[in-house]
Amino acid sequence: MTETATVTETETAPASAVLSTPAAANDAALAHFAGRLSFEADVSDVHADLRLIGREFVLVDSRSAESWNQGRIPGAVHLPTRELAGRAADGSLAALVPPGTTVITYCWGPGCNGATRAALEYARLGYRVKEMIGGYEYWVREGFPVLTDAGETQCQPDGLTTSR
Repeated sequence: MTETATVTETETAPASAVLSTPAAANDAALAHFAGRLSFEADVSDVHADLRLIGREFVLVDSRSAESWNQGRIPGAVHLPTRELAGRAADGSLAALVPPGTTVITYCWGPGCNGATRAALEYARLGYRVKEMIGGYEYWVREGFPVLTDAGETQCQPDGLTTSR
């Protein structure tokens, strides 16, 4: 026999942790979510766009050289954030990321804010920029190809992140 918990007239239902701060009004929600999409790119969308001829962005890996050597997204440019100011000053940044080009930054994954720091630096330098949410980790989890010094490889997609 199971017992069902009920709230009596003298008890009050526990307050909702989720709704203790009410959901935003519709106009505020529209502005917020539309705004997020102007700052973020999904790994699946980046993957699809990397196949386009004449794409209008440069994908930038902001991780360390050691991380880059472990594996990287084919078509990405390696520009650690700490090098950006110096490359901008000496002119070598413009050769890799032409002015006027949109930059998509990535780092390890959701637990890393390296792509956010890189995006901030590119914005300071006058570039339009987005951050690839999920970073390298979610690229790999989606089963997309990665490049190492030994060549291109591909991991099995994580069944929890993709339905392929």
